[in-house]
Amino acid sequence: MRERRNQRAESGPHRRFRRSLVLCSVACMGIEFWCPLAGAQEEPRTAAADAGPQDPALAGAERDVSWRTLPQNVLQDQKDIWLFPVQLGKGRHWLPTLLVTGVTAALITADPHDTPYFRRTGRFQGFNDLFSGRITAAETAVVPALVLVVGRFRSASYSQRTALLAGEAYADSAIVDVVMKVATRRLRPSDIAPFGNFSDTLFSSPKSPSGINTSFPSSHATAAFAVATVFSHRYRQHRWVPWVSYGAAAAIGFSRVTTQAHFPSDVFLGAALGYTMTKFVVLRPR
Repeated sequence: MRERRNQRAESGPHRRFRRSLVLCSVACMGIEFWCPLAGAQEEPRTAAADAGPQDPALAGAERDVSWRTLPQNVLQDQKDIWLFPVQLGKGRHWLPTLLVTGVTAALITADPHDTPYFRRTGRFQGFNDLFSGRITAAETAVVPALVLVVGRFRSASYSQRTALLAGEAYADSAIVDVVMKVATRRLRPSDIAPFGNFSDTLFSSPKSPSGINTSFPSSHATAAFAVATVFSHRYRQHRWVPWVSYGAAAAIGFSRVTTQAHFPSDVFLGAALGYTMTKFVVLRPR
């Protein structure tokens, strides 16, 4: 009897995990096949542009991206990202910077009041099973890879470039995320007892001297919004793509709060970083 009960207890999580994998596979397959089809409309124009003379002004509008140029592009992106304070010194981008900083500060102030609810409740168990950290991380990384493979298989250069740009955005977000986590070493909500003190969480993580596995900002949110921004921009002529892309990214971000891996401020800043770095650095006209 005990063995049967143990088997039933174990079969529940395994069943939920398999169900999560199936749903993620369906989502990945949908993006895998629909995005290349959406990009097929761009292929004739791309091929014609490659075959004939180009207007110099238009030729520099889209960044050259390939396996050969990808490392150089990431290095150039990092230079632009970390030199952003120079732009502020020249009086540029102050309004969005103050807005993101102000909202992040307000959310950090509110974290000790809203996070305990998610730390103590069990209402999101089903949602958390479908959007666990491992599943959402794999999904964010696998979708661009699948689009790249399908684009390669179909000789769809537009889809291949889109996937490489998504990979570039993913790499940029990961680098910035690691540096910020090392600097802030914030506790995760799961590190705090359900009725513990959720204040003074910055510079307090005992997990790792490097701080890589700490909380601020959310790497899942940063990567998800970075990849979503690439697909939303590249396939913006299809109205459903931004809705699906940003909707999926928002669900991933929310799951980081419900799984007690992050505070709301971590997720907001991660989403803001993923969007802005991709929109204004990776996808910036050259």
